[in-house]
Amino acid sequence: MHFSPTRLTIPLAAAALGGMALTGCGTGSDEAAADGTLQVAAAFYPLEFVASRVGGDRVEVTTLTGPGTEPHDIELTVAQTALVGEADLVLYQDSMQPIVGDAVEQTAGGATLEVEEVIDFIPFAEEHDHSDEEHTEDEHAEDEHADEEEEGHDHDHGDEDPHFWLDPARMATLAEAVASELGDIDPDHAEEYDANAAALVEELDELDAAFAEGLADCERDLVVVSHDAFGYLGDRYGLDIHGIAGLSPDAEPGPADIAELQELIDAEGVTTVFSETLVSPATAETLAQDAGVGTDVLDPLEGLSDETADEDYLSIMRSNLASLQEANGCQ
Repeated sequence: MHFSPTRLTIPLAAAALGGMALTGCGTGSDEAAADGTLQVAAAFYPLEFVASRVGGDRVEVTTLTGPGTEPHDIELTVAQTALVGEADLVLYQDSMQPIVGDAVEQTAGGATLEVEEVIDFIPFAEEHDHSDEEHTEDEHAEDEHADEEEEGHDHDHGDEDPHFWLDPARMATLAEAVASELGDIDPDHAEEYDANAAALVEELDELDAAFAEGLADCERDLVVVSHDAFGYLGDRYGLDIHGIAGLSPDAEPGPADIAELQELIDAEGVTTVFSETLVSPATAETLAQDAGVGTDVLDPLEGLSDETADEDYLSIMRSNLASLQEANGCQ
């Protein structure tokens, strides 16, 4: 399935159900305050994590993308569409899941927060400005050509990379925005939401510092991954990220792309090709085998899997850091 599925019109029956009460779902701040629990619908895992941490015990967060599901490929059920209509707050990202944006537009009766309204997104091409300064002009030209091809694969998605959550600083910005939204809905507990957000921001700042320090002194900065989900990580910490596929995990690289990556792996002394969770590791494993290097997993945190069900955003990001340090020979 293409990364940005064609917008689908929510069935009228589902839209009608959006006006019906779900068990435990409020229809506004007054009813939510009386019940004592706000109902939050979060489109996929990183948004769910932030909403849960900021809302604490005063929110019930339901994710529209279940564990083990690739978030680009979801199809909303009638019950999920009804939840979007009844939730006190819907937290979503239209560029990542346009079908959720459609449901919000057609059924949402409470507050909504579209991530792109509060997050500074990076144009995809800018993420590839961290190439090794020792590359030749010809190699830079090849990199630019590859970028153009990758953008072409994802033209429906626009020129911006949606994977903002791999930058802890941007997650901190989202946490503060969610606290503001919850405070507007439930002003009696606004200070509690602000305090929860401040605690999360402190942890995210510590994570950011750990990445900056942990990746400051490495033998190499080039990272080969399954698809271009790690641009924000590269942009913040000076990594040169090369995806086998483009922004879409389903994009198929051509023979020329594979050959170029094999040459790059050899020239730069890359030791590891990273696969990821939720999608098949076959292409990454084949490239690694052909190049004579090892493999490891770098989690793009688009969702939890069976293996990571007991972890959270912070612990998985620290695992990613450890994997990058080992692969790139960091001191």
